[in-house]
Amino acid sequence: MRFTLALATLGRHRGRTVLAILGVAVASAMLLDMVMLSSGLRASFRDLLLSRGFQLRLSPKGTLPFDTDATIGGAAAMVSTLRALPDVVAVSPVLGGQLHIPREHGVITGFALGVEPRVQGDYELLSGHDPRRPDEMVANDDLLRAAGARPGDTLTAAAGYDAQLRALAGTRRLVITGRARFLYLSAGQPAAALPLSTLQNMRGADATDAVSLIMVRLRDDAIVEAARRRIQSALPRVEVNSTSEAMARVDQRLSYFRQLSFILGAVSLVVGFLLVTTLVTVSVNERLGEIAVMRAIGVSRVHVVEQVVLESGAIVLGGAVLGLALGLVTARYLNSILSSFPGLPAAIDFFLFQPRAVWAALGLLALCGVAASVYPAWRAAVHPVAGALREEAVA
Repeated sequence: MRFTLALATLGRHRGRTVLAILGVAVASAMLLDMVMLSSGLRASFRDLLLSRGFQLRLSPKGTLPFDTDATIGGAAAMVSTLRALPDVVAVSPVLGGQLHIPREHGVITGFALGVEPRVQGDYELLSGHDPRRPDEMVANDDLLRAAGARPGDTLTAAAGYDAQLRALAGTRRLVITGRARFLYLSAGQPAAALPLSTLQNMRGADATDAVSLIMVRLRDDAIVEAARRRIQSALPRVEVNSTSEAMARVDQRLSYFRQLSFILGAVSLVVGFLLVTTLVTVSVNERLGEIAVMRAIGVSRVHVVEQVVLESGAIVLGGAVLGLALGLVTARYLNSILSSFPGLPAAIDFFLFQPRAVWAALGLLALCGVAASVYPAWRAAVHPVAGALREEAVA
């Protein structure tokens, strides 16, 4: 009964009510997007790091993986030491570098990864097969498109380029054996993966026994921290990072996204609060005489307060439903824009849909609706009945 009366009251001024619901929908959409941004980016990055099951990453001392051009020397012995540990299931050494492919229209430059294909965790094979011989490689669609090549073709590639002499260094003929999608590279970046020993030889004597990164997969997630400390003690020349440590460093670098989401989310809540409070207060002021009559015939203050709260809740509920749909659409659009930032992996989602994010946004909106009804409900409940009836009679 009370909810029916609340809807009937809102229906008296349909245009005003619709505009209020649309305003709340916009605020709700912004709030949902900000909640998704604050939690989704972190969750997406964590899922990416764990997507291939490697819990530990070894990089040159004081750096994050591929943060600099520094490499780890003596990699073969280090990999053997790691594989001998009882808790280690797999070890994947990776060397990063440039790959230069001369074509008729110029030189195409892409990113090269030297890997051990049987244990690699850097790409997903889309078609064809992994490089099994020293003269084979897999490439992503961006590199194939730029080079005008396809699986089965043979390309001349080099690991170095002397700009002064305008000459390539470390040239090798490589057969494309498959198409791959690289997990940690940014969108549109040409890339290829070839056997680790091949890229080491192409880069010259300085890289004969060097890698940029070593990824380690353990038998159990519960022993990650203990294994990290043990490996760090055994190999003090490198930086051993667990996923949690990597996330802590990423949080520091991307803290401005959380700050932005907090500020804009707070602004959306304030806008929604003021909008609903204003509308319901205006509605109550217009009906003070009607409310006085209800009070005079025996309707309790609690009933009046409940009806005002329901009016506020109906506006917030309608706006929240529309805002949810609008927020998902805008999140997808904004995600496509932010994902094009240079240097970020293409697999990263800034706005990751999570049920808990939706529930968090709905919970905040519910609190906003209740808070917005406090003042108009108080005004309706305490307004003098006799004075309101006299004013109504005079009017």
